[in-house]
Amino acid sequence: MKLFEKTGKMALGSRLRLLTSKVTEDAAQIYELYKVEFSPKWFPVFFVLSEEGEKTITEIATEISHSQPSVSKIIQEMTVAGIVQENRASSDKRRNLVALTTKGMALSDKIKVQCIDVDAAIESVILEARHNLWEAIEEWEFLLEQKSLLRRVQEQKKLRESKDVQIVSYEDQYQAAFRSLNKEWISTYFQMEEADYKALDNPKEYILDKGGKIFVALYENEPVGVCALIKMNDPDYDFELAKMAVSPKIQGKSIGWLLGQTVMNAARELGASKVYLESNTILKPAINLYHKLGFKKVIGRATPYERCNIQMELQLK
Repeated sequence: MKLFEKTGKMALGSRLRLLTSKVTEDAAQIYELYKVEFSPKWFPVFFVLSEEGEKTITEIATEISHSQPSVSKIIQEMTVAGIVQENRASSDKRRNLVALTTKGMALSDKIKVQCIDVDAAIESVILEARHNLWEAIEEWEFLLEQKSLLRRVQEQKKLRESKDVQIVSYEDQYQAAFRSLNKEWISTYFQMEEADYKALDNPKEYILDKGGKIFVALYENEPVGVCALIKMNDPDYDFELAKMAVSPKIQGKSIGWLLGQTVMNAARELGASKVYLESNTILKPAINLYHKLGFKKVIGRATPYERCNIQMELQLK
C-alpha cells in the first residue's frame, strides 16, 4: 500500500485490480467453504441463467456488459463442468440457447444460501467503513459512462498545455507566420483566392489601418495560430472574424478557442454589436468552435469567396 501513497491517483487501475484480486481470491475460498465447485468468474452468467432462464450468448453478454467471446469462453467452461448446456430445443432454429442443467439448477439453490451470508458479510464491511464502496462504485460507473476517464484526461491535458499558450497582438515580425499559417490550411482544403492575398500580403493596410485587429498565438514563443477581426463597412455587422488558422502540428491545445475568445473580447472593447464570419461545413472542428463561441447560422449574404458555404453571426449586444 505504500506504493499507492507514492503514486497517488495515477495508480487507480492497479489498486482496483489488487482489490479485485483479493476479493476474487476470497470468493474462491468461500465457494470451497460451502462445498460448491464453482469459479467466481462464472457468477454473472450463472446468475442471469438462474434468475431469467435460457438465453442466447448475445443476450447474456449484453446483460452483464461482457464481450461475446468472453461469455462464450465462460459458457464452454461451465459446459465442461456440467452446469449449463447449449443448443437447447427452440422454435427459432436461428437462436443458440444456453440454459442451466439439472446440476446447475441444484447448484443454484446452494449458492442462494451462500449469498445470504456473503451479503451480510459485505454489509458488515460497509458499516465498518467510512465510505460506502458499493454506492461509490455505482456513482463512478454513472459518471464515467457520462464522460470516460480518457476524455477527462484529454481535457486536463488540453487545459495544462493551453496555459503554455500566449495570445499577443500582431506585430510586423509575425507577418510571415500570419501568411504561412493561413496559406497552409486554405491550400489543404481549397485554393487561395484573390481576397486571401489582399489580406495576407498586406495585413497592416487591409486590416489594421481600417480599425481591425490581428492576434497571434505563441507556443513556446513560436507563432502557431492567428486570427483577425476585420472592420466591416456594413449596415448589419461591425466586424468580421476571419483568417483564423492553427498549425496542424500543434492542434489539440485549445488554441482556436483561446484565439476566438480573445477576438470576441476585442470586438466587445471596440463597441461591436454584431460579428460576422464565413466558413465551409467541411471544416467541422472550426464550425463546432464557432458554435461554442456563440455564433449562429445566417443566410442570404453575398461573399467574395468561392469556398464559403456557411455564414454565421454573433450578437454581442
